[in-house]
Amino acid sequence: MNNSKITNFIIAAVLILFAAFSRLIPHPMNFAPIAAIALFAGAYLGKKFAFIVPVAAMLLSDIFIGFYSGIEWVYGSFAVIAFIGLWLGKKINGKTGLTKTAYIFGTALVTSVIFFIITNFGVWLSGMFYEMNFKGLAECYTMAIPFFRNSLAGDLFYAAAMFGIYELVIKFSGKTALQEARIKK
Repeated sequence: MNNSKITNFIIAAVLILFAAFSRLIPHPMNFAPIAAIALFAGAYLGKKFAFIVPVAAMLLSDIFIGFYSGIEWVYGSFAVIAFIGLWLGKKINGKTGLTKTAYIFGTALVTSVIFFIITNFGVWLSGMFYEMNFKGLAECYTMAIPFFRNSLAGDLFYAAAMFGIYELVIKFSGKTALQEARIKK
């Protein structure tokens, strides 16, 4: 295994453990790093890890937390976010400064909205809490707005931290094996 593959594997493993652990410790509801990790994995770790990292983190922590109704909507939303991360990786490759920051901030914001739309549609579609009509759908989304605030804050915080730390490491250590692997794609 070459250095870039080892580096990608180590980063993926650390992200999985970090994300799984973060779901097990007390934290504000919906303030979690999983969406940011899916975005980061898509942008920097490529197709292989873009989907494995968030799903593995969720599965690992769900073993301890417990599985729940509607899990497929949550996991599915992270798969969509990983696709967005793959797109983001192509857009930010070679960019610096404000342009890169704007792309990362914008996609973190979009992923929060996508997670909100997908998962709450799943809640409505289950038929357990809301009427199966447009009024019920609107009520479902309205009732979920307070949870969106923490999801958005968590996504923006963790995306800024992960992408920012990565960029600082690159800046102060020169080109990394991970960066070289991304350029070779």
